[in-house]
Amino acid sequence: MSLISKLKGDKVVWYVVLALSFFSFLPIFSASSNFGTNFIFSNLFKHVAIIIVGILIMYTTHLIDYKYFKGLSKIILPLIIILLIFTAVQGNEIEGANASRWINIPLIGISFQPSSLASIFLLIYISNFLSKNIYKKLDLRSSFFPLWIPILLVILLILPSNFSTSLMIFLMVLTILFLGQYPFKYISSIIFIGIILASTFILFAKNYPDLLPNRIDTWTSRIENYINPVSEESNYQINRAKAAIANGSLFGVGAGKSSMKYILPQSTSDFIFSIITEEYGLIIAILILFLYLILLFRIIIISYKATSIFGKLIALSVGLPVVFQAFINMGVAVQLIPVTGQPLPLISMGGTSIWTTFLAFGILLSVSAKKINSDL
Repeated sequence: MSLISKLKGDKVVWYVVLALSFFSFLPIFSASSNFGTNFIFSNLFKHVAIIIVGILIMYTTHLIDYKYFKGLSKIILPLIIILLIFTAVQGNEIEGANASRWINIPLIGISFQPSSLASIFLLIYISNFLSKNIYKKLDLRSSFFPLWIPILLVILLILPSNFSTSLMIFLMVLTILFLGQYPFKYISSIIFIGIILASTFILFAKNYPDLLPNRIDTWTSRIENYINPVSEESNYQINRAKAAIANGSLFGVGAGKSSMKYILPQSTSDFIFSIITEEYGLIIAILILFLYLILLFRIIIISYKATSIFGKLIALSVGLPVVFQAFINMGVAVQLIPVTGQPLPLISMGGTSIWTTFLAFGILLSVSAKKINSDL
C-alpha cells in the first residue's frame, strides 16, 4: 500500500498543499540570495524544516475528529486573547509605530505571532456557536456577549499593529456569519458599528499618537500611494514587483536568475509571487493561481458534503481565509489592491503563519475524512 493511500481525507487537497509546499523551496532559495551567500542555505534549511514540521502538524491534525475543536476553541480562544493583550502591551515600536505583533519564545529562538492562531480559533468558535443555534431565533442582545465580545476583543487587539490582518479577520467573520444564517439585519448593524469604531480609532490615534502607538500613517500612505502615487519612490515596492513580472514574460528568465530579487524588499515573503513570475514565467504564475482555485473548489465541496452543520461551517472557516489571503498577496503584486503585508500561503517564508496554515488544512482534511469514512 502506497503512502498516499494511507492518507485520510480529500486527496486533491493533499496533492495541492504538498505541491505548493515543495515548490516553495525553489523561490525561497533564489530570493534568499539577496541577503548574501552565507544566508542562502541557512534560510533554505530553516524553511525546509518549517515546512516539514508543518506537514507533520497537518498529518497529526487530520487524524483528529474535527468535532473535538468545538471544545478546544472554547479553551484556546481565551488563552489567545490573553496572549494578544500581552503582545499589545509589550510596547514594541518601529519609528514610533506600534510593532507589537510577535512574542519571542525563549530558548528556541522563534517568534510567535498570536494573531495567526487568533484568526483560525475565532472562526472555529463562531462556527460552533452558529451550529448550536442554527435553529434558534438569534437576536443581537442575546448573542452579544457569547459571540460579539470575543470578536471585538480579537479584532481591536490586533488592529493597532496590523490593520490588514484585523480587516481580513473581520471580513471572514462576516462571511461565516452570513453563511451560518445569522440574521442579516444584525450583520448590517455590526458593519455600521464597525465603521464607526474604526473611524473613531483612526481619529483618536492621529490626534494622540503618543497615547496609542499605531501604524495609521503607514496604512494611509499605502492607500494614498495606490490611488494617486506622487513619485517613483512612493511606490518603490510595487514598481519593482511589476517590473519583475514584466521581466518574466511568458516563460520566465530561468530558475535563480531573477534580477529584481536583489532590490525588491520582502522578496521571500510579501512579494515572492513577483519573483516566481520573473523566474518561471506567466504560465507557472497562472498555474499557481489555478492551484489556489482548486483549493477553493475543494473547500466548497468538502463543506457541502460535510455530515453536520458544524462540519460545513468549520470547513469554510479554516479554508476560505487561506485562499483569500493568497488572492490578496497576488493582487498586491499586480497592483490590484494596496500593499497589505500578507504573505503567500504555503510558499512565502515564515514560521507560525505557515504552521497555522497547515493546521487549517489538517482540520479541513479531518472534515473530509469524516465524510469519506461515513460513505464507506
